[in-house]
Amino acid sequence: MRLEIHGSELAAATAAAALSWVGHQVHWVPHDSLPWPRLLEADWLKREPDLMAGIREGRELGTLTVEGIDSPKPGDINILWLALSPEQRDEAGELVEQAAARHANDMMLVNNSTFPVGETERLETRLGSPKGRSVALVDMLEEGRAWASFTRPGRWLLGCDDDHAEAQVRELLRAFNRRRDVVQRMPRRAAELTKLATIGMLATRISYMNEIAGLADSLGVDVEHVRQGMGADSRIGYEYLYPGCGFGGPNFSRDLMRLANVQEASGRHSALLEQVLDINEQVKETLFRKLWTHFHGRLSGRVWGVEVNPVLTLAPPLQGGDPVAHYRWLQVRHVRKSLVVIPRVCGRREGIATGCRSVGSVLNSSIHYLPSHPPGQESSMAQQSLSFHGVENADQVNRITTALMMLDGVESAEVGRHGADVEGRVSREALIKAVQSLKLPIEVQ
Repeated sequence: MRLEIHGSELAAATAAAALSWVGHQVHWVPHDSLPWPRLLEADWLKREPDLMAGIREGRELGTLTVEGIDSPKPGDINILWLALSPEQRDEAGELVEQAAARHANDMMLVNNSTFPVGETERLETRLGSPKGRSVALVDMLEEGRAWASFTRPGRWLLGCDDDHAEAQVRELLRAFNRRRDVVQRMPRRAAELTKLATIGMLATRISYMNEIAGLADSLGVDVEHVRQGMGADSRIGYEYLYPGCGFGGPNFSRDLMRLANVQEASGRHSALLEQVLDINEQVKETLFRKLWTHFHGRLSGRVWGVEVNPVLTLAPPLQGGDPVAHYRWLQVRHVRKSLVVIPRVCGRREGIATGCRSVGSVLNSSIHYLPSHPPGQESSMAQQSLSFHGVENADQVNRITTALMMLDGVESAEVGRHGADVEGRVSREALIKAVQSLKLPIEVQ
């Protein structure tokens, strides 16, 4: 078959590589926001196993051409494949109209984008032909194993209301659907909602397990035993039962917010989804709070201060210190001009960060949390000022900072010898009480 694939998402790159690999003639049109030269340098593309090799092989065989680099093979296309980001939704209709005008035959539209429910039906009207058909092929790729997810799928979720369109999709994906039938057909709107509902369910499991982990911690129970006991129940299973620092990742978080937007647009308020998002924001602070408490705020020589911006990167093991095999780096908090980057030990829970060595100084007197509130809601945050008399050394400053930062609702605290500026949703009385509980020989007002 002949396809034209639009988009610079992981779904677009994987579809272009895999479909050309099995002999389909594919013309790939990257989005203007990430054109081909920049796309080749994208870290997420380089990190995907086998994906770059598949792209190179398709181009060498001539089954894959790229807009602006190669000339497309002459002839009309059978299928227009859209794998756009949610932010590019407004452009999708125009892309469909332009493609329909260029190609005379009645092509089929495959919507592989995560758009609002009903968008596939709307795009079908832009084909401009009564014989034009559209289907929703839900993006089920797993980041980190996209090639394997596409070429050896556990299932394809197909939203389709037309038998002929289903037959075309099955023929398109026949090379990946040979050992058993993995195509699950349902109405288009149902498929679009299923994708969002699945993300919501996974997020709920993660947040619930993190809540149980917090309860287990307060009761002195090893949550690993709880996880194993829950997973052994066939009604629950072991998947997505690992407590941690909350869920993240651009696609997962984006799809979850898409579900929240769909709920809001339908006039339905989801208290459950709101709680899931709130729990996730709170649990993001867990690792830092534990580390900060364990070292009583004295982090110099135990964390890394750097001048870069690693939102999420992979780093090699530290040389020396604990014999830990892998570290995963998380940008956790901002400490004046340095970023505190805390290593998370994979496969172990004991000895977290005890093998770190200092690289540059960390200013312990000022700890700023990255904002956990949504953009535009900064005005709801209150700033409180405290005055101190009698603070004499850095150790006292550290202990005060620890006490303030451990309060629920505190977003940032800048502490010095003569006072503190605290931002967050917490009362002044609670702040004063937290400092007084330290029983230091100081006065606080």
